[in-house]
Amino acid sequence: MKVFYTDHFVLPLPEGHRFPMQKYSLLREAVQAFAPEALEVAPAAKDEELQLAHDPAYVDRMSNGTLTATEIRHIGFPWSPFMAERARRSAGATLAASKASLTERCAINLAGGTHHAFRDHGEGFCCYNDAAVATRVLQRDFGVKQVLICDLDVHQGNGTASIFSGDTSVFTFSMHGARNYPARKEISSLDVELDDDCDNEIYLQELRAHLPKIIAEFQPDAIIYLAGADPYEGDRLGRLKLTKAGLQARDRFVMTTARSAAIPITVTMAGGYAHDVADIVDIHFTTVRTAFEVFS
Repeated sequence: MKVFYTDHFVLPLPEGHRFPMQKYSLLREAVQAFAPEALEVAPAAKDEELQLAHDPAYVDRMSNGTLTATEIRHIGFPWSPFMAERARRSAGATLAASKASLTERCAINLAGGTHHAFRDHGEGFCCYNDAAVATRVLQRDFGVKQVLICDLDVHQGNGTASIFSGDTSVFTFSMHGARNYPARKEISSLDVELDDDCDNEIYLQELRAHLPKIIAEFQPDAIIYLAGADPYEGDRLGRLKLTKAGLQARDRFVMTTARSAAIPITVTMAGGYAHDVADIVDIHFTTVRTAFEVFS
């Protein structure tokens, strides 16, 4: 199995900003100790790859630092060449993992899951929609016809839903908090909205009811899985009540379902905002470890 990462971890954030960028370097260190032979530095996504999912004018503004003040405010990061490069490399890591999954059965990006990025703008700490970029490259270059994007971040993948609206070759499945960000939600192929304080039992019941049915009816050639750590009961922004054991059961179910159906799966980490960054890293690392167990 291949695990892709980028060294562009630290962004210059406004004073008091609490986005846990440190989790990426700590996660890479954990994987380095666990499976050093699997790690690969991801290449940056190219303009022509990004433009398969994004407006060329937006890619140009992001690359050259000509975003408007409103665009920067919606993204949530101050623009810098470093920030633009990291966004490009994060998308490149999901793209590299999606290509590798076609032969490895499963591959992982230690970042990614930037599902709030729309075709022509970014939102919610998301600049480029890595799952959308990877999907379009798989379809263009690798004979993949139908892609399932299984989004289990606690927030709706509004950018993903918007980019693929009306496209029957991509199934966007989002399980998310009904009252959580974004306030204005888009329409996915299937949205499962969860009440605040949703626990392991209810969450897993919903997942087990929907995912096998989607696969049986849609018959995807590839799956991109957003394994958000933010449904965790200790997450500052999540509002759900999944335990770490519940999140691992979620990951194992998604992965074993993909394996049983012989569908290649790309795993991205998506969000995580626990008070203690060690909890975020532990959840993400458990996702990685579970993938190795399922696909060993």
